[in-house]
Amino acid sequence: MKEQAVRAPLQTVEFDGNVPSAARSFEGETVSEETFVRVLGEAIGALERAKIPYGMLGGVASAVLGRPRWTHDADVFVRPVDAPAALEALERAGFETQRTNPHWLFKGIKDGVLVDVLFRARGDIYLDDEMIERLVESDFQGVPLKTIPAEDLLVIKAIIHDEETPRHWSDAIAILASRDRVFSLLLYAQSSDIAVPDEPIKRLFHMIFENGGS
Repeated sequence: MKEQAVRAPLQTVEFDGNVPSAARSFEGETVSEETFVRVLGEAIGALERAKIPYGMLGGVASAVLGRPRWTHDADVFVRPVDAPAALEALERAGFETQRTNPHWLFKGIKDGVLVDVLFRARGDIYLDDEMIERLVESDFQGVPLKTIPAEDLLVIKAIIHDEETPRHWSDAIAILASRDRVFSLLLYAQSSDIAVPDEPIKRLFHMIFENGGS
């Protein structure tokens, strides 16, 4: 695949904090907000020095684009072709690394903070050139970074939502802040043959039309 330069995004989003002062690491240890933000910045810096296109997913992206909430790890979305280079970039920055699953996930760990390097999201969604062109320049606790567009994050949240992870549904609602907009976007995504499950659409339908709208 021919590498394509990242175009200047259309919007800039800043996240001003309002989160707890500590979060749980992937090993159950407690890491401070300061440590998490520092390690996040080191990971982003490593990817950018290596000129690897990326977009944040997960809690960091949800906090920037939707509702302020803390997260115990950082999810970085890269192209499959760039995943090995991303892991090498983290190694050079002092991260311990793991090739956890060759089909979708590598990991970097530093000072109790986990950085997931994802190169395929559920529903067979990949970071492609079109998504790269629409990356959003953002700021998380003073760390400049890029997130995937809100529309793409919303679709991913809807696909991975289930009863055991209600935070994904709350994140999705907060991203657009309107049930009507979420409902419309999910219907559009499903009509475009994106693997959005029926259940979130049915639940939104009942919430909107039985309870009086957004």
